[in-house]
Amino acid sequence: MNALEGAPGSVVLDWETLTAFVVDVLCASGVPRADAEVCADVLIESDRRGIESHGVNRFKPIYIDRIKIGIQKPVTEFEILKETKTTAVIDGHDGMGQVIGVRAMRMAIDKAKEHGLGMTAVRNSTHYGIAGYYATMATDAGLIGLTGTNARPSIAPTFGVENMLGTNPLTWGMPTDEDFPFVIDCATSITQRGKVEYLERIGQDTPAGQVIDENGGTLTDSAEILRRLVDGTAALAPLGGAGEELGGYKGYGFATVVEILCAALQGGSYMKDLTGKRDGQNVPYRLGHYFLAIDPEAFLGLEGFRKTAGDILRQLRASRKAPGQDRIYTAYEKEYEVWQARKDVGVPINPSVQREFIEMRDDFGLTAYTFPWEQ
Repeated sequence: MNALEGAPGSVVLDWETLTAFVVDVLCASGVPRADAEVCADVLIESDRRGIESHGVNRFKPIYIDRIKIGIQKPVTEFEILKETKTTAVIDGHDGMGQVIGVRAMRMAIDKAKEHGLGMTAVRNSTHYGIAGYYATMATDAGLIGLTGTNARPSIAPTFGVENMLGTNPLTWGMPTDEDFPFVIDCATSITQRGKVEYLERIGQDTPAGQVIDENGGTLTDSAEILRRLVDGTAALAPLGGAGEELGGYKGYGFATVVEILCAALQGGSYMKDLTGKRDGQNVPYRLGHYFLAIDPEAFLGLEGFRKTAGDILRQLRASRKAPGQDRIYTAYEKEYEVWQARKDVGVPINPSVQREFIEMRDDFGLTAYTFPWEQ
């Protein structure tokens, strides 16, 4: 898909208008302006990179609606429970996940700059957007970055059919000597809830083999999958798929690593405690995150690291291509190219999100906004 086309019926919205609108809606929801600007930057970074599953497609249902029903606090209390020279444990008190994430990663970066390594662990947080944002904070500072978050139960363990683990990204960022870093940011399941949500919005099925039902059969109807993930009769397959034949136990194992690191270091919630429901009532999700920063200067130096990392990526891209393939990519290369195509124009907004933008504008009385799809 062309970076500026989007789903059928999409209309491009410029970055300035998009950013101002997101900030104004967050402020109208009670988020302090400085925090709203942080949240908007993290959220919209997903659209800059072409990750449609985590950008403004999720703005209303994941953030604004949760603030409205009282399970996410617009004003963030960032409490440091324990701190050493290289580590910290943080309680986010159900505040804005992006604000918590940026501050926690900044702490890890600052500690790494001083001591070579820095790590923070967070409990009682909320959805923090794309994990790659925080890994890129590290690469922008000349550091290696690692982060992960747990999430609502979605993945079934190998040989199981019950959704137990979140989609749990295991995300790395590494500086290179190229125009873009190496950033691998992906779920430990074949697909993620956000991708299914996006497919449902644009009226498309989820490819077979990515989601199983309670009997181990495959599900493809995106709307049905979303309903059944909530009631526990559907589960996402881990990377490699259900069973062991294609290595599904590897994705299951990596998802478990993230779950443990997002709960055990900080005394946080995990798995079935992250459903957002208790006794039929909506409750805070209370997610956990971790952030690790590593300074290459503490080893043999940043420039040598950047050069070697760049050489590895260039050799990978120059290797023999499969028949019919024009090029080989390395992680973050596609996202960088999407940004080059979109940076001077804007992002395509699909019809479902167009309607939500109008609804939020009218609900909050933001009458200064007239969107291009209304003209």
